[in-house]
Amino acid sequence: MKKPAACLSRRQFIALAGHGAAALTLLNLPFEGHAAAPGGKVRIGVVGSGNVGTALGRLWAQAGHQVMFSSRSLDADKTLAKEIGANASAGSPKDAVAFGDVILFAVPYRALPDLGKELAPALKGKIVIDACNPFPDRDGDIANWAREKGAGLASSELLPGARIVRGFNAIPAARMGAANKQPPRIGMPIAGDDKGAIEVVTALVSEIGYEPVLVGGLAMGRHLIPGSPLAGERSPAEIRKIAAGL
Repeated sequence: MKKPAACLSRRQFIALAGHGAAALTLLNLPFEGHAAAPGGKVRIGVVGSGNVGTALGRLWAQAGHQVMFSSRSLDADKTLAKEIGANASAGSPKDAVAFGDVILFAVPYRALPDLGKELAPALKGKIVIDACNPFPDRDGDIANWAREKGAGLASSELLPGARIVRGFNAIPAARMGAANKQPPRIGMPIAGDDKGAIEVVTALVSEIGYEPVLVGGLAMGRHLIPGSPLAGERSPAEIRKIAAGL
């Protein structure tokens, strides 16, 4: 089994951030579970099929990836999968993590501690896109802790063993499936420490119409929350300029 990539140096971050997603091919990138499907497609498990999870899962399914949706309501996920079509399926969170080469977490932040404990064995070595935002009014003390620690580092602690890339945190959920369709191309800030995981997520972000912008390691994930300078729909150049000053 191939080990996860080592943490990136600042020089490696700059080099990777400068490469376009067009140069990436998912088929040749390392996965801990099973190989990617032919044609460079991957299997994506969605944990949390609310507005964000549904919008992103739908876009990836339309792009040809196999997507499994999961939430607290299997019946609702089955209905959603049927609506989306042949590339979509439904299961429990355990099923989705076992299914996916890449896992999208899009749940209220207060759910992460229990999910992390429940799914820890299956998450080890998996690429995880952390789209969860800590809101104190909704999530309570765990949100205050996550904001103080930094959302990226906090998620890494709550989902031990996962290869986390923080992303899809700055654009409102209601716009997640539509903002990518409007020119000029909107930037999507991401943060992570694992080079292989960053490459995979970069390609997935680019494939559904956003321009991925690597702003730094997971420590920079503290800035990828609503209300931060990086929040909202911004151009890639604006994101790079703001991130450079943080």
